[in-house]
Amino acid sequence: MSFYENLILVRPDLTASKVAELNKKYAQVVADKGGKVVKSEDWGLRDLAYKIQKNRKAYYVLTYLDAPAEAVLELERLMRLDENLLRYMTLKIDEIPEGASVMLEPKSRRIKDDKVELQIEGEQ
Repeated sequence: MSFYENLILVRPDLTASKVAELNKKYAQVVADKGGKVVKSEDWGLRDLAYKIQKNRKAYYVLTYLDAPAEAVLELERLMRLDENLLRYMTLKIDEIPEGASVMLEPKSRRIKDDKVELQIEGEQ
């Protein structure tokens, strides 16, 4: 089986409990096809960079999967038919990252990390 990262944008007029139900529904689809959800993060209601279907905000949900390709195909087929989703994206990844994603870190820590200078190999 392979590792996948799936991000969905859910309509902002749904409640947080409905978003959680959607996430459980998609996790069950993956489980039925022989895969499993390794980690799931609810990023909450956030502003969009641009309007999507007249919406300025969306609920973001990030899920890491360990699943066969057939499970991902079925998952994306069902997402394409779901009117509650504004967008979705699934990427194949080499490994599932440890810990929380950057979006869940406090903003003050992200700013500090951005100011770290990087040294390119071979240059001094």
